Amino acid sequence: MSEGHVRILRTPGHHGYGVKFSPFNPNLVAVATGQNFGLSGRGRLILSDLCLPDDGVVSSSEWSDALFDLAWSEQLPNNIVSASGDGTLQLWDTAKPQAPLMVYQEHLKEVYSVDWNQTQEHQFISASWDTTLKLWDPSHGRSVVTMTGHESLVYQAVWSPHLSGCVASAAGDGTLRIWNVKRSSRPSMTIRVCDGEVLSCDWCKYNENIVATSTTDSNIFGWDLRHPGQPIYILHGHEYPVRRVKFSPFVETQLASVSYDFTTRLWDHTVPSPCLEVMKYHTEFVYGLDFSNHKQGVMVDCAWDQTVAIYQTGKPHPSAPELSK
Repeated sequence: MSEGHVRILRTPGHHGYGVKFSPFNPNLVAVATGQNFGLSGRGRLILSDLCLPDDGVVSSSEWSDALFDLAWSEQLPNNIVSASGDGTLQLWDTAKPQAPLMVYQEHLKEVYSVDWNQTQEHQFISASWDTTLKLWDPSHGRSVVTMTGHESLVYQAVWSPHLSGCVASAAGDGTLRIWNVKRSSRPSMTIRVCDGEVLSCDWCKYNENIVATSTTDSNIFGWDLRHPGQPIYILHGHEYPVRRVKFSPFVETQLASVSYDFTTRLWDHTVPSPCLEVMKYHTEFVYGLDFSNHKQGVMVDCAWDQTVAIYQTGKPHPSAPELSK
Protein backbone atom coordinates (compact mmCIF):
# COMPACT_ATOMS: atom_id res chain seq x y z
CA MET A 1 0.00 0.00 0.00
CA SER A 2 1.18 3.52 -0.68
CA GLU A 3 0.97 6.17 2.02
CA GLY A 4 -2.61 7.18 2.70
CA HIS A 5 -4.01 4.28 0.66
CA VAL A 6 -7.27 2.64 1.74
CA ARG A 7 -8.61 -0.66 0.48
CA ILE A 8 -12.25 -1.55 1.03
CA LEU A 9 -13.47 -5.15 1.29
CA ARG A 10 -17.16 -6.07 1.35
CA THR A 11 -19.04 -8.50 3.60
CA PRO A 12 -22.41 -8.62 1.78
CA GLY A 13 -25.38 -9.27 4.03
CA HIS A 14 -23.17 -9.42 7.13
CA HIS A 15 -22.33 -6.59 9.51
CA GLY A 16 -18.80 -6.49 10.91
CA TYR A 17 -18.11 -6.86 14.63
CA GLY A 18 -14.49 -8.00 14.98
CA VAL A 19 -11.45 -8.10 12.71
CA LYS A 20 -7.88 -9.35 13.22
CA PHE A 21 -4.70 -9.75 11.22
CA SER A 22 -3.09 -13.17 11.30
CA PRO A 23 -0.05 -13.28 13.61
CA PHE A 24 1.63 -15.61 11.10
CA ASN A 25 0.77 -14.19 7.66
CA PRO A 26 0.76 -10.39 7.15
CA ASN A 27 -1.71 -10.67 4.25
CA LEU A 28 -4.46 -12.62 6.02
CA VAL A 29 -7.39 -10.88 7.73
CA ALA A 30 -10.30 -12.58 9.50
CA VAL A 31 -13.65 -10.88 10.15
CA ALA A 32 -16.41 -11.88 12.59
CA THR A 33 -19.84 -10.83 11.34
CA GLY A 34 -23.57 -11.15 11.95
CA GLN A 35 -26.70 -10.76 9.89
CA ASN A 36 -29.27 -8.07 10.73
CA PHE A 37 -26.81 -6.01 12.79
CA GLY A 38 -26.23 -9.02 15.02
CA LEU A 39 -29.78 -8.90 16.40
CA SER A 40 -31.01 -11.99 14.57
CA GLY A 41 -29.90 -14.43 11.91
CA ARG A 42 -26.61 -16.21 11.35
CA GLY A 43 -22.96 -15.37 11.80
CA ARG A 44 -20.07 -15.75 9.38
CA LEU A 45 -16.31 -15.92 9.88
CA ILE A 46 -14.66 -14.58 6.73
CA LEU A 47 -10.98 -15.04 5.83
CA SER A 48 -9.49 -12.69 3.20
CA ASP A 49 -6.07 -12.64 1.55
CA LEU A 50 -4.97 -9.08 0.79
CA CYS A 51 -2.80 -10.34 -2.06
CA LEU A 52 -5.90 -11.45 -3.95
CA PRO A 53 -8.11 -9.09 -6.01
CA ASP A 54 -11.59 -7.85 -5.11
CA ASP A 55 -12.60 -8.98 -1.60
CA GLY A 56 -9.88 -11.63 -1.45
CA VAL A 57 -12.11 -14.20 0.29
CA VAL A 58 -10.36 -17.56 0.66
CA SER A 59 -12.80 -19.19 3.07
CA SER A 60 -15.92 -18.54 5.14
CA SER A 61 -17.47 -20.44 8.02
CA GLU A 62 -21.14 -20.27 9.00
CA TRP A 63 -22.58 -20.30 12.50
CA SER A 64 -26.20 -20.29 13.66
CA ASP A 65 -25.88 -16.98 15.59
CA ALA A 66 -23.97 -13.73 15.17
CA LEU A 67 -20.20 -13.76 15.72
CA PHE A 68 -19.06 -10.82 17.84
CA ASP A 69 -15.29 -11.35 18.08
CA LEU A 70 -12.42 -13.62 17.06
CA ALA A 71 -8.84 -14.44 18.00
CA TRP A 72 -6.17 -16.21 16.00
CA SER A 73 -4.36 -19.09 17.67
CA GLU A 74 -0.81 -18.24 18.74
CA GLN A 75 0.16 -21.89 18.14
CA LEU A 76 -1.43 -23.07 14.89
CA PRO A 77 -1.64 -20.74 11.86
CA ASN A 78 -4.99 -22.09 10.62
CA ASN A 79 -6.86 -21.98 13.91
CA ILE A 80 -9.26 -19.22 14.98
CA VAL A 81 -11.63 -19.08 17.93
CA SER A 82 -14.82 -17.03 17.56
CA ALA A 83 -17.35 -15.69 20.08
CA SER A 84 -21.08 -15.87 19.46
CA GLY A 85 -24.35 -14.33 20.54
CA ASP A 86 -25.69 -17.73 21.61
CA GLY A 87 -23.15 -17.95 24.45
CA THR A 88 -20.78 -20.36 22.66
CA LEU A 89 -17.24 -20.18 21.33
CA GLN A 90 -16.11 -22.06 18.24
CA LEU A 91 -12.62 -23.30 17.33
CA TRP A 92 -12.14 -23.33 13.55
CA ASP A 93 -9.56 -24.73 11.15
CA THR A 94 -9.61 -22.30 8.21
CA ALA A 95 -8.40 -25.09 5.92
CA LYS A 96 -11.59 -27.02 6.80
CA PRO A 97 -14.16 -24.25 7.25
CA GLN A 98 -17.32 -26.35 6.95
CA ALA A 99 -17.70 -26.98 10.71
CA PRO A 100 -15.84 -26.02 13.90
CA LEU A 101 -13.30 -28.39 15.43
CA MET A 102 -14.79 -27.74 18.87
CA VAL A 103 -17.67 -25.80 20.39
CA TYR A 104 -17.36 -24.49 23.95
CA GLN A 105 -20.69 -23.92 25.68
CA GLU A 106 -20.69 -22.54 29.22
CA HIS A 107 -21.53 -18.85 29.09
CA LEU A 108 -25.15 -18.03 29.85
CA LYS A 109 -25.39 -14.95 27.61
CA GLU A 110 -23.67 -13.40 24.59
CA VAL A 111 -19.89 -13.87 24.39
CA TYR A 112 -18.61 -10.48 23.29
CA SER A 113 -14.84 -10.91 23.46
CA VAL A 114 -12.17 -13.55 23.00
CA ASP A 115 -8.39 -13.14 23.21
CA TRP A 116 -5.55 -15.63 22.75
CA ASN A 117 -2.67 -15.55 25.24
CA GLN A 118 0.64 -14.49 23.68
CA THR A 119 2.77 -15.60 26.63
CA GLN A 120 0.96 -18.85 27.53
CA GLU A 121 0.05 -19.91 24.00
CA HIS A 122 -2.17 -22.82 25.02
CA GLN A 123 -4.79 -20.51 26.57
CA PHE A 124 -7.49 -18.08 25.51
CA ILE A 125 -9.95 -16.01 27.51
CA SER A 126 -13.57 -15.07 26.86
CA ALA A 127 -15.78 -12.30 28.26
CA SER A 128 -19.55 -12.39 28.33
CA TRP A 129 -22.68 -10.43 29.03
CA ASP A 130 -23.28 -12.94 31.85
CA THR A 131 -20.69 -10.79 33.80
CA THR A 132 -18.00 -13.51 33.81
CA LEU A 133 -14.65 -14.17 32.20
CA LYS A 134 -13.59 -17.74 31.41
CA LEU A 135 -10.14 -19.20 30.87
CA TRP A 136 -9.88 -21.99 28.29
CA ASP A 137 -7.39 -24.56 27.06
CA PRO A 138 -8.40 -25.20 23.43
CA SER A 139 -7.83 -28.96 23.79
CA HIS A 140 -10.39 -29.23 26.61
CA GLY A 141 -14.13 -28.91 26.28
CA ARG A 142 -14.56 -27.24 29.66
CA SER A 143 -13.20 -23.94 30.96
CA VAL A 144 -10.23 -24.00 33.32
CA VAL A 145 -11.33 -21.06 35.50
CA THR A 146 -14.43 -18.85 35.72
CA MET A 147 -13.67 -15.32 36.94
CA THR A 148 -16.29 -13.24 38.70
CA GLY A 149 -16.31 -9.69 40.02
CA HIS A 150 -17.90 -7.45 37.41
CA GLU A 151 -21.37 -6.22 38.25
CA SER A 152 -22.59 -5.85 34.67
CA LEU A 153 -22.00 -7.22 31.18
CA VAL A 154 -18.33 -7.58 30.21
CA TYR A 155 -17.42 -6.14 26.82
CA GLN A 156 -13.78 -7.13 26.52
CA ALA A 157 -10.98 -9.08 28.17
CA VAL A 158 -7.36 -8.74 26.97
CA TRP A 159 -4.21 -10.58 27.99
CA SER A 160 -1.17 -8.56 29.00
CA PRO A 161 1.59 -8.99 26.40
CA HIS A 162 4.15 -8.66 29.22
CA LEU A 163 2.86 -10.37 32.38
CA SER A 164 2.00 -14.06 32.21
CA GLY A 165 -1.50 -14.74 33.50
CA CYS A 166 -2.51 -11.07 33.71
CA VAL A 167 -5.76 -9.89 32.12
CA ALA A 168 -7.53 -6.52 31.81
CA SER A 169 -11.30 -6.34 31.35
CA ALA A 170 -13.81 -3.60 30.48
CA ALA A 171 -17.46 -3.71 31.49
CA GLY A 172 -20.80 -1.98 31.65
CA ASP A 173 -20.34 -1.35 35.37
CA GLY A 174 -17.99 1.54 34.52
CA THR A 175 -14.85 -0.25 35.65
CA LEU A 176 -11.55 -1.53 34.35
CA ARG A 177 -10.47 -4.63 36.27
CA ILE A 178 -7.10 -6.37 36.40
CA TRP A 179 -6.88 -10.11 37.04
CA ASN A 180 -4.09 -12.56 37.83
CA VAL A 181 -5.60 -15.84 36.67
CA LYS A 182 -2.76 -17.86 38.25
CA ARG A 183 -3.63 -16.62 41.74
CA SER A 184 -7.34 -15.93 41.95
CA SER A 185 -10.68 -16.00 40.16
CA ARG A 186 -11.39 -12.53 41.59
CA PRO A 187 -9.94 -9.23 40.30
CA SER A 188 -6.71 -7.96 41.85
CA MET A 189 -7.47 -4.32 40.99
CA THR A 190 -10.60 -2.32 40.18
CA ILE A 191 -10.44 1.14 38.59
CA ARG A 192 -13.55 3.30 38.42
CA VAL A 193 -13.32 4.75 34.91
CA CYS A 194 -16.63 6.56 34.35
CA ASP A 195 -20.30 6.74 35.27
CA GLY A 196 -21.26 5.11 31.99
CA GLU A 197 -19.93 1.92 30.39
CA VAL A 198 -16.36 0.93 29.57
CA LEU A 199 -16.54 -0.61 26.10
CA SER A 200 -12.94 -1.57 25.46
CA CYS A 201 -9.43 -1.79 26.89
CA ASP A 202 -5.90 -2.55 25.69
CA TRP A 203 -2.39 -2.88 27.07
CA CYS A 204 0.51 -0.71 25.92
CA LYS A 205 2.92 -2.94 24.03
CA TYR A 206 6.00 -1.22 25.51
CA ASN A 207 5.05 -0.55 29.13
CA GLU A 208 3.52 -3.28 31.30
CA ASN A 209 1.87 -0.71 33.59
CA ILE A 210 -0.13 1.25 30.98
CA VAL A 211 -3.68 0.38 29.93
CA ALA A 212 -6.11 2.41 27.81
CA THR A 213 -9.90 2.32 28.05
CA SER A 214 -12.69 3.64 25.82
CA THR A 215 -16.13 4.61 27.06
CA THR A 216 -19.70 5.48 26.20
CA ASP A 217 -18.93 9.12 27.08
CA SER A 218 -16.83 9.33 23.88
CA ASN A 219 -13.46 9.50 25.66
CA ILE A 220 -10.27 7.45 25.76
CA PHE A 221 -8.46 7.24 29.10
CA GLY A 222 -4.88 6.20 29.75
CA TRP A 223 -4.12 4.54 33.09
CA ASP A 224 -0.89 3.82 34.97
CA LEU A 225 -1.62 0.78 37.14
CA ARG A 226 0.99 1.93 39.67
CA HIS A 227 -1.04 5.12 40.30
CA PRO A 228 -4.65 4.25 39.35
CA GLY A 229 -6.39 7.09 41.15
CA GLN A 230 -6.53 9.36 38.08
CA PRO A 231 -6.00 8.82 34.36
CA ILE A 232 -2.63 9.93 33.03
CA TYR A 233 -4.29 11.29 29.88
CA ILE A 234 -7.73 11.75 28.35
CA LEU A 235 -8.24 11.88 24.58
CA HIS A 236 -11.23 13.87 23.34
CA GLY A 237 -12.51 14.03 19.78
CA HIS A 238 -15.00 11.28 19.08
CA GLU A 239 -18.59 12.48 18.96
CA TYR A 240 -20.19 9.21 20.12
CA PRO A 241 -19.16 6.16 22.19
CA VAL A 242 -15.72 4.74 21.40
CA ARG A 243 -16.27 1.10 20.59
CA ARG A 244 -12.66 -0.10 20.63
CA VAL A 245 -9.19 1.17 21.44
CA LYS A 246 -5.90 -0.47 20.42
CA PHE A 247 -2.25 0.40 21.05
CA SER A 248 0.25 0.50 18.20
CA PRO A 249 2.72 -2.40 18.11
CA PHE A 250 5.40 -0.08 16.70
CA VAL A 251 5.12 3.26 18.54
CA GLU A 252 4.73 3.32 22.31
CA THR A 253 2.69 6.54 22.47
CA GLN A 254 0.33 5.85 19.56
CA LEU A 255 -3.08 4.17 19.67
CA ALA A 256 -6.12 3.90 17.44
CA SER A 257 -9.86 3.91 18.09
CA VAL A 258 -13.17 3.27 16.34
CA SER A 259 -16.51 4.77 17.22
CA TYR A 260 -20.24 4.94 16.70
CA ASP A 261 -19.53 8.30 15.01
CA PHE A 262 -18.50 6.28 11.89
CA THR A 263 -14.80 7.23 12.23
CA THR A 264 -11.49 5.53 12.91
CA ARG A 265 -8.82 7.69 14.54
CA LEU A 266 -5.09 7.52 15.14
CA TRP A 267 -3.69 9.24 18.26
CA ASP A 268 -0.41 10.15 19.91
CA HIS A 269 -1.11 11.11 23.52
CA THR A 270 2.22 12.95 23.90
CA VAL A 271 1.73 15.66 21.26
CA PRO A 272 -0.25 18.95 21.59
CA SER A 273 -2.87 17.89 19.04
CA PRO A 274 -3.11 14.19 19.85
CA CYS A 275 -5.52 13.19 17.08
CA LEU A 276 -3.13 12.52 14.18
CA GLU A 277 -5.58 11.22 11.59
CA VAL A 278 -9.33 10.80 11.17
CA MET A 279 -10.48 8.12 8.73
CA LYS A 280 -14.05 8.60 7.46
CA TYR A 281 -14.79 5.71 5.14
CA HIS A 282 -17.81 4.15 6.83
CA THR A 283 -21.51 4.99 6.85
CA GLU A 284 -22.40 3.02 9.99
CA PHE A 285 -21.01 2.18 13.44
CA VAL A 286 -17.37 1.05 13.33
CA TYR A 287 -16.88 -1.95 15.60
CA GLY A 288 -13.67 -3.92 14.94
CA LEU A 289 -10.07 -2.68 14.92
CA ASP A 290 -6.57 -4.12 14.66
CA PHE A 291 -3.01 -3.12 13.86
CA SER A 292 -0.74 -5.24 11.71
CA ASN A 293 2.17 -6.62 13.71
CA HIS A 294 4.12 -7.10 10.48
CA LYS A 295 3.77 -3.81 8.60
CA GLN A 296 4.24 -0.45 10.26
CA GLY A 297 1.21 1.86 10.11
CA VAL A 298 -1.16 -0.70 8.61
CA MET A 299 -4.56 -0.91 10.32
CA VAL A 300 -7.85 -2.65 9.64
CA ASP A 301 -11.39 -1.95 10.83
CA CYS A 302 -14.86 -3.32 10.17
CA ALA A 303 -18.27 -1.72 10.42
CA TRP A 304 -22.00 -2.27 10.32
CA ASP A 305 -22.06 -0.94 6.74
CA GLN A 306 -20.85 -4.39 5.59
CA THR A 307 -17.35 -3.22 4.74
CA VAL A 308 -13.80 -3.76 6.00
CA ALA A 309 -11.20 -1.01 5.50
CA ILE A 310 -7.43 -1.52 5.44
CA TYR A 311 -5.39 1.65 5.97
CA GLN A 312 -1.79 2.67 5.56
CA THR A 313 -1.58 5.53 8.05
CA GLY A 314 0.76 8.53 7.82
CA LYS A 315 4.51 8.67 7.71
CA PRO A 316 6.60 6.28 9.81
CA HIS A 317 7.22 7.56 13.33
CA PRO A 318 10.93 8.31 13.94
CA SER A 319 10.99 5.99 16.96
CA ALA A 320 9.42 3.05 15.15
CA PRO A 321 11.66 0.12 14.11
CA GLU A 322 12.21 -0.46 10.43
CA LEU A 323 10.42 -3.37 8.85
CA SER A 324 12.35 -6.04 7.01
CA LYS A 325 11.84 -6.11 3.27
